[in-house]
Amino acid sequence: MAQVLLDARLFAVGADLSGASNKIELAAEVEDKDATNYRSGGWKEVMGGLGSAEISGEGQWEAGDPSLVDDASWLQLGGTGPWTVGPGDSIVGALAYLTRAMQSEYKVGDAVGEIAPWTGTAKSSWPLVRGQFAHPPGLARTANGAGTAVNLGAIAEGQRLYVALHVLSVAGTTPALTLRVESDDSAGFATPVTRLLFDPAAEPSGQILRTDGSPVTDTHYRIAWDVTGTTPSFMFAVSLGLR
Repeated sequence: MAQVLLDARLFAVGADLSGASNKIELAAEVEDKDATNYRSGGWKEVMGGLGSAEISGEGQWEAGDPSLVDDASWLQLGGTGPWTVGPGDSIVGALAYLTRAMQSEYKVGDAVGEIAPWTGTAKSSWPLVRGQFAHPPGLARTANGAGTAVNLGAIAEGQRLYVALHVLSVAGTTPALTLRVESDDSAGFATPVTRLLFDPAAEPSGQILRTDGSPVTDTHYRIAWDVTGTTPSFMFAVSLGLR
């Protein structure tokens, strides 16, 4: 079914750039290596080489706060962190593409009279993963809790679970958010097992983790979090998937 892009989400480390973007592109490729030989029957043969992914965006320039595109892009330039792209809204279960990427390019400026634009590019350091959102960005968390379970299926031998955390805003006195990823064999989570544990976060930031490639027979996954501090409040987005 054809789709008109009226909404899309772009999370870059600890910033939500969706509202400052009017174009988001995601590209993935695998090198084609020539494997043609005398027994190829007169046809060229190729094999897959190195894979790569690239996220590019552009939109309206804003500055003056760590959550805005200029501040975030200068901070991230040359550094690696989690990036998540969604072709629609970021509700739990919605489609998400995630990777660990380096912001490699950032450009601003145009002619007099034009709305100040920005363009930027991030290039992958980990595989591009097609997954789902596991926590929406617009829901503030002020106490310990757990998110909605999503069914990703079992993790096969050599496959990994990838999880990207984008901490978008933090409030309170000495606040800290510690997030973990749990699995179970059903949506009820009667016997949850912790698969990944993020470092505590006390400011807008991003982290991305992956499992070690061992098989997991559990099929359902969710995030859970512990919140500490005086009147703490956190807004964050989480995406996850198998690759």
